[in-house]
Amino acid sequence: MQISARNGLKGTVKKVEIGSVNTEVTIEIANGVEVTAIITKSSADNLKLSEGKEVYAIIKATDVMIAID
Repeated sequence: MQISARNGLKGTVKKVEIGSVNTEVTIEIANGVEVTAIITKSSADNLKLSEGKEVYAIIKATDVMIAID
């Protein structure tokens, strides 16, 4: 796989929550470190996502914000 996005995080699907239109996918990228994405239900179906499947979280953004309390 080749992709132009610079931020790709390999991980394992931890949870898939299917909604009527969208699906929330939680990916564990390191022990105790998770990334959650909301994708269309159709995309989740096409990718055949399930718990335990190895995937990549591809992050394409022009801005990263940092905040403190």
